[in-house]
Amino acid sequence: MQVPYPAVHIMHGDAVMAAGIHALLAAHGEFHLTSHDRQPNGQAHARVIIADYDSGIILARQLSPDRLGVAPRVLIVTQLDKEWQVRTAMDSGVHGYLLQGCSAEELVRAVQQLSQGMRYLAEAVTRCVADSLSRESLTGRETDVLLLLARGCCNKSIARELGIGVGTVKTHVKGLMSKLDATARTHAVVVAAQRGLIGSGARPVPLPGRQPRVGAAMQ
Repeated sequence: MQVPYPAVHIMHGDAVMAAGIHALLAAHGEFHLTSHDRQPNGQAHARVIIADYDSGIILARQLSPDRLGVAPRVLIVTQLDKEWQVRTAMDSGVHGYLLQGCSAEELVRAVQQLSQGMRYLAEAVTRCVADSLSRESLTGRETDVLLLLARGCCNKSIARELGIGVGTVKTHVKGLMSKLDATARTHAVVVAAQRGLIGSGARPVPLPGRQPRVGAAMQ
């Protein structure tokens, strides 16, 4: 009995990347391919969905299993390679993570493994995740405080912004400095930036009582 080709839906936000991914996978001849710009309904039948970073995370959080209990596997193809960015994607339920510039062979291998129910991480991000697991992670509130420290906020400003006491802020600052092995507040910001914990890949500071909108997250 002939095994049907696995359905792969390409919805990368970068049109050039999407076209390149489609061409590379089509040349391999092993997949049933659909593109979101031409066949948006292909997402409903896909075994693997290839997306950019932001769209991939949102998809991974929202996708639910079909009537057979199977959910599509999400593969992100991106240039973002920082520890925080990779961990955020994996914690959100993303199944595969590739870096732009990967070889055609690696792209095919990643799609094959995801279509078989496995995960795939590029070698570079595998090392990144492995290194991060050896370090104690910051809590959500410590990350909020860190982001405000990076803006140059003092303890009183941070307390007012987050709706907590100044003493609590000091406790969080002490905790994050210990985890980052930093000797000063500015040193903590530098170390966090080097590890990708703040910067373009960091999550925004949530204000009390507010939730980020999905539409805003995709912008």
